[in-house]
Amino acid sequence: MSFFKKIFNQEKKETLDKGLEKSKNTFFDKLSKAVAGKSKVDDDVLDNLEEVLVSSDVGVNTTLKVIERIEARVAKDKYVGTDELNKILREEIAGLLSEVDSGNATHFEVPVHEKGPHVIMVVGVNGVGKTTTIGKLANQFKKSGKKVVLGAADTFRAAAIDQLQVWADRTGVPIVKQDMGSDPASVAFDTLQSAVSENADVVIIDTAGRLHNKVNLMNELTKVKRVMQKVVPNAPHDVLLVLDGSTGQNAFEQAKQFTAATEVTSLAVTKLDGTAKGGVVIGISDQFQIPVKYIGVGEGIDDLQVFNKFEFVDSFFK
Repeated sequence: MSFFKKIFNQEKKETLDKGLEKSKNTFFDKLSKAVAGKSKVDDDVLDNLEEVLVSSDVGVNTTLKVIERIEARVAKDKYVGTDELNKILREEIAGLLSEVDSGNATHFEVPVHEKGPHVIMVVGVNGVGKTTTIGKLANQFKKSGKKVVLGAADTFRAAAIDQLQVWADRTGVPIVKQDMGSDPASVAFDTLQSAVSENADVVIIDTAGRLHNKVNLMNELTKVKRVMQKVVPNAPHDVLLVLDGSTGQNAFEQAKQFTAATEVTSLAVTKLDGTAKGGVVIGISDQFQIPVKYIGVGEGIDDLQVFNKFEFVDSFFK
């Protein structure tokens, strides 16, 4: 397979390697124990590998798919040495991720629309790094020459508005906001009107991070979308769900809840540097068939990266 014949940006790749270090080291510790004393991949090794993948937060269903693929390789090749297992894992997981149309980008790019800016609506529960992700995204888009406007439509918490203001100041990007308790749809409407008049390229709208009442959340997000479309047809063009990678299986649960409440079109997985649960990116991408667009691999302003599956798998299974 020619999956890995790619030239990676060296600096980006080093940050990614460092960010996935805990996940990788934990995974390989478990893997080396799983194959200890074995020279060929047999049923015992596959059983142990299954356990390793599940405990690395790849998720049960995705793990079973990976094991099936490796079983097929073993059956076809008749003899597969345990020393080849790492290479095979890399290839099969890259193949699995290739079935989701995601992780192909290498730069922060957005499509150009006939009418108005590219509108990203960001959803996710409080505490997952939603506002930080928006700030870092704004920074990356601005660095790539885009004119960006932020909308503070998470009006249920004063802290959310204040936090977004801090990021707007830090990145030098305009923000549209109202008082706490204002109608989120009204903030979104004002943001889009401002962005259109300013001839902006990208609008990023922050929305409320509450999941305790799915019906309310659904109604609110539907209303925000409907109001935005009065200004920019087909807005939002992207509904980005932010998930905290360090929560492992809980991230799966949140993805399930949000995809039931609204149409999610892409994912950002944050806080991968502080955890050994990096496998969650593989599982979530596969299970929900929603593209992972961005990953957070550090606390620095430039440590939000465009997710590239080849770079990711290359770093994880290095």
